[in-house]
Amino acid sequence: MEVHFKPETESRLNELASKSGRAPDELVEDALAGYLEEVASMREMLDSRYDDIKSGRVEPVDGETFFEGLRRREDELLKRRSSQ
Repeated sequence: MEVHFKPETESRLNELASKSGRAPDELVEDALAGYLEEVASMREMLDSRYDDIKSGRVEPVDGETFFEGLRRREDELLKRRSSQ
């Protein structure tokens, strides 16, 4: 498999390889392996949360309502701190 990078990305990769004493292809392999593991983990978590919502174990929360409550609690906390 071949991977093509923008010149500035390739330059940064080569610089890091030189500083670390590792081959650029090893760095790319490690980075991609880590990324794929993270994506798989995120996919698993999202699937699990979707299953929880679909089964009724978890109730979805409206985003705007959630952030309104969060802002309100933050305002209350700041008021309490300023009055002390």
